[in-house]
Amino acid sequence: MIIPSIDIIKGHAVQLVGGEKLELDAGNPIPLAEKFRIAGEIAVIDLDAALGKGNNRKVIEKLCRIAKCRVGGGIRDLETAHHWLNAGAEKIIIGTKASPEFLKQLPKERLMAALDARHGEVVTEGWTKKTGVRIEDRILALSPYVSGFLITFVEREGRLQGTDLTYVKKLRELTSVRLTIAGGVTTVKEIADLDALGADAQVGMALYKGQMDLGEAICAPLQNISKHQGSKNANGSLWPTVVVNEMGVALGLVWSDQESLCAAVKQQKGIYHSRSRGLWIKGETSGATQELLEISHDCDRDALCFRVRQKAPGFCHLEAWTCFGEDRGLPKLFRLLQNRKKSAPKKSYTKRLFTEKNLLHSKIVEEAKELTRAKNKKEVILEASDVLYFTLVKMAKAGVSLQDVCDELDFRALKITRRGGEAKE
Repeated sequence: MIIPSIDIIKGHAVQLVGGEKLELDAGNPIPLAEKFRIAGEIAVIDLDAALGKGNNRKVIEKLCRIAKCRVGGGIRDLETAHHWLNAGAEKIIIGTKASPEFLKQLPKERLMAALDARHGEVVTEGWTKKTGVRIEDRILALSPYVSGFLITFVEREGRLQGTDLTYVKKLRELTSVRLTIAGGVTTVKEIADLDALGADAQVGMALYKGQMDLGEAICAPLQNISKHQGSKNANGSLWPTVVVNEMGVALGLVWSDQESLCAAVKQQKGIYHSRSRGLWIKGETSGATQELLEISHDCDRDALCFRVRQKAPGFCHLEAWTCFGEDRGLPKLFRLLQNRKKSAPKKSYTKRLFTEKNLLHSKIVEEAKELTRAKNKKEVILEASDVLYFTLVKMAKAGVSLQDVCDELDFRALKITRRGGEAKE
């Protein structure tokens, strides 16, 4: 799989050759994160921190709210490591400080060790200091303490000369820990070859210079599947594509090919392959469009999942929210309340909740108190339902979505430093 990379100096996304010469300045990294997040996790490296020349904490903290970020660069003490784990980094990348003694103090599942090397020798402190240690030795020593390795071939970094697949295969045989390879990856074939070896490809320069298409890079690991019966075009491959909403609820099953996937990535829309229409932009005529949030592969690399933000009236051509019928529960209720915010009859209770200043506040307080007094399962169900209903009204009134709340909960789940949680006076 591809891991798009954003290296940052003085708040700008940059690309260096060999870690030294500035090749290009891509400016504000936020638009890049919004583009790259479709591929899944992205790597964000603070080069200023790595070189001891300050840091880019504020901008990287924003990126962690936009995308699933692996954060690296200058993480050399527990305070900094805890900061990024609490700031929403999916994983942190430890380089100079990577040792069993340091790593064992942190959660293994969120740790990657950076093995930056020139011609096989590990270098540290922003690639400026030789260590005399081989990559192979570091892999063997650190595998028990991390969930992944970021291996950068510094002599190839930024030079668009391709990566060393033979060496990667040798390194892969040393550990069961997932490898991510950076430095020189230039073609989508290399991404496919690395994936077949059980390694991901961290790519920067080729994406920034337009020598690699992000959609084609996402396609690269997918296995070829014969086109389904009835397709007009017998060339190429189609992949079954499960479409889900922000909450992970399945909306339907469609097909994608390389053309449709690349168009979807470029336009950040739900775009698929149709047997009758070819390239199918969902909602182009009905208005039920989709904002594409993320694309992921299944474990066997023969199917896709598109996570989208679906607009009304829904995904199905029968104007149901899903192709499996209407959904239920909180998502359905919340969409109803969002519609009622504008369309509720003037004298209805729902309209009063949206318009009368103190009514909603009073009901939330009242129902919350009743929930605290509930004594059995049935009472808890009834009172919790009331609290949730009025909470959803409050959210709809404020323009807050269910996904906004879920994102906040997911963000909090990443924190490793917790408050005591005692009741406020």
